[in-house]
Amino acid sequence: MAKKAPNPIDRHVGSRVRMRRMMLSMSQEKLGDALELTFQQVQKYEKGTNRIGASRLQQIAHILQVPVAFFFEGAPDLRPDAGGKQIEAPSPAFVSDFLATSEGLALTKAFMRIKEAKLRRRIVDLVEEIAGE
Repeated sequence: MAKKAPNPIDRHVGSRVRMRRMMLSMSQEKLGDALELTFQQVQKYEKGTNRIGASRLQQIAHILQVPVAFFFEGAPDLRPDAGGKQIEAPSPAFVSDFLATSEGLALTKAFMRIKEAKLRRRIVDLVEEIAGE
């Protein structure tokens, strides 16, 4: 039997929970304790494996000090195709997905500490050259 893939919206909301938790340098265990859950349950929320209910999302928003709407910013646009099946429309979610990783968050924080604009531009040029753009 094939595994059911997480809903794209659930994945997005979970990645935004992870991003905000990491921005606050909060562990999954600490968030879980505040929610009276195990860190494994927090992991499942962050991966989109388990859907976050409305009251739980409100509780998470309070703990992470953001409005509930924060979790939906940049969410994928799901539209039905001709057969009525939902398809994921392109969205700028790749930016929030990147920021939800520890590497993305660390890179962004470090990059923002560079005061010299010319140096930041040279770093962007270097990364684009390495990436083959």
